[in-house]
Amino acid sequence: MLWKGRRQSDNIEDVRGRGGGFSGGGLRFPGGGFPGGGRRGGGGLSIGGLIVVGLILWFLGINPLVLLDGNMGGSTYDTSTAVERPRAGEPDEMRDFVATVLGDTEEIWTEIFKAEGKRYQATPLVLFSGQTRSTCGFASAASGPFYCPGDGKIYIDLAFYDELRQKFGAPGDFAQAYVIAHEVGHHVQDLVGLLPAFNERRQQLDQGDANALSVRVELQADCYAGIWGHYAEKKGFLERGDLEEALNAATQIGDDAIQKRTQGYVVPESFNHGSSAERKRWFKIGFDTGDMESCDTFSSARL
Repeated sequence: MLWKGRRQSDNIEDVRGRGGGFSGGGLRFPGGGFPGGGRRGGGGLSIGGLIVVGLILWFLGINPLVLLDGNMGGSTYDTSTAVERPRAGEPDEMRDFVATVLGDTEEIWTEIFKAEGKRYQATPLVLFSGQTRSTCGFASAASGPFYCPGDGKIYIDLAFYDELRQKFGAPGDFAQAYVIAHEVGHHVQDLVGLLPAFNERRQQLDQGDANALSVRVELQADCYAGIWGHYAEKKGFLERGDLEEALNAATQIGDDAIQKRTQGYVVPESFNHGSSAERKRWFKIGFDTGDMESCDTFSSARL
C-alpha cells in the first residue's frame, strides 16, 4: 500500500503510555443495562465499569456496544506486548500509518456523503497502550480495536497488529488498514442511525436472534471497509497483493475460523461477526461496487 508522504488526519489522540487515562466527557446512555447510541439521547444509566475482555475480542471489528451486555469481569494485560510512543524526535511510523489511513477514510467518506447531500463528521482515533477508558468503559489490549458510539471514537492498541500478523496469519499494511476501515464503517453506521436502532432492537431479542442481527451489522461494516478500498484503489494507493491481504484477513478472523482455532469446533448459532466466507464476500462486494446500497446485509436474500 502506498501510504508514505501523503496527508495525515489531525484526528489522532495519542494517549500511549498514560495507562487508564479517561477519554471523553462522561456521556451517559439511554435505556437499560445495555448501552445504546449515547450521542443521540440523554439521561439513562452510566456505563462506568464496562470491561472488555476475552480472547474472542482480539479479532477485527470489535464493537463492545454491539457485542457485550456490560456484565463482564476484569482482564489481565501482558505489558511486554505494549507498543509505547517513541521518544521525542524519533520516527513513529505506525502512528503515521494510522493517521494516513484515517485521513484517507475522511476524504473518501466526505465525498460519498457529499454526493448524497449530507455532511460527514469525522471520527477521532485514540491510540493507547495497555489500557484506557472511553465513555463505553475501560478497555485493554485484549479488547482489540473498537468503535465507541458513546463518544464517536475509534480505539486501538497498536499491539493488535502484532497479534494479527503473528497469531492469525494476516500480515501486510493493507490488512492493517482494513482494521481501521472496518471501525470507520461502524462510525458511518452510527452517523446514519443504524447503530442506535440496532442497540434498541437487540434488547428485544433472545441471544440467538441478537447474534444473527449482530452478524449483519458487522458484515455491513466489512462492506463499508471494502468501499474505502474501492476508492483507495481508484486513487492509485494500492499495490499488487493488497486486496489479497485484506481478503486473507477477512478469512482469518471469521467466526468459524476463530472458533476452530480457539476451541476446535464451530457453533454457528454463536456467530456474531460472520463466517470467513461471509466476511470475505462482503468486503469484496464493497470493494467491487463502491456503493453503499450494495451493502444491504439486512435483506435475507443477500446473505
